[in-house]
Amino acid sequence: MSAMLIGRKVGMTRLFDAEGKQVPVTVIEAGPCFVSQVKTTDNDGYDAIQLGFDDVKPRNSTMQLIGHDAKAGVSPKRIHREVRIKSDEVANYQPGQALTVEVFATIKYVDVIGTSKGKGFQGVMKRHGFKGMPASHGCERMHRHGGSIAAMATNRGFSGRPKKGKRMPGRMGNERVTERSLDVVSHDKEKNLLMIKGPVPGANGGIVVIRESIRLYKSKAVKAKAS
Repeated sequence: MSAMLIGRKVGMTRLFDAEGKQVPVTVIEAGPCFVSQVKTTDNDGYDAIQLGFDDVKPRNSTMQLIGHDAKAGVSPKRIHREVRIKSDEVANYQPGQALTVEVFATIKYVDVIGTSKGKGFQGVMKRHGFKGMPASHGCERMHRHGGSIAAMATNRGFSGRPKKGKRMPGRMGNERVTERSLDVVSHDKEKNLLMIKGPVPGANGGIVVIRESIRLYKSKAVKAKAS
């Protein structure tokens, strides 16, 4: 399987490379994660492992989850995520097995999945980057409006509904976001910390999923091939 861990975004700091240049990085507490279930084709119809992260007090969990984790021999976990594996890799994992940040020791690029910061209900200028209406004389209380929504203009040009996907005011943020091809600058196996360069989604303290990059951007694919 491609390497994958559940983690928590800690915050930002900086590191210095061999040339003395500072590199801004985001610190992620990656694991340790424990295998809470191993799924096989015979029992479940597909091959996968379920990872558990972050201890939780039993009173803050449910009897079903407590029993589920206890069956694997681990304490109750707050977060559970699943990752597909190949059929020939099933034998490499056992319930209760611990996975640490060392799984990313030789990996240069990762994808980070998280929930973006919620911005609430926002207008078109903040949400979509509209430039706004003219601020000169003659424009009365329309400076931040989105303008006409093109009535009588559906995808075929009939009826009074706007086209699907019309950019309008609405809820902004608080969505699942996947940032691709982020650089792994360093890792600390003693403290289970992963230092990543790039935009990690979500606020400090938020839960993220880190996986080995599935599809690199062209520039980074060239670098990876050259190395």
